[in-house]
Amino acid sequence: MSKPDELLVDIAALVESGHSNQMTLTVVAGGAVITGRLAPEAVWRQRVSEVLADSARLSEFSAVFTAPPPVEKTPTHLHFHVARILQGTVGIPETGGMYRVAIDDVSAWTMGDFSYSDH
Repeated sequence: MSKPDELLVDIAALVESGHSNQMTLTVVAGGAVITGRLAPEAVWRQRVSEVLADSARLSEFSAVFTAPPPVEKTPTHLHFHVARILQGTVGIPETGGMYRVAIDDVSAWTMGDFSYSDH
């Protein structure tokens, strides 16, 4: 988007201020459809850090995500937790992943978490 959708920015700001991860959203960004729950950036960073710390090969990257996020008045990114990229009839990964999407890159969005089917 050349100018981010103000309503989407407001939703992201509410998630950030309330430290809630109950808002579900589906977005189209760069041609990918991503669906899942939004999380505050600090919560998202902590979870990514924990996953990396548990990895034998990637634990050294864990500290990058423990740094406090920059203080910004207006959110610039959506932080998805327990999210999937929808591809055909499947969601990748099936268990949900963690994605960071620039709000400027969102070309379409809707409230709710789309499900997928393998039928």
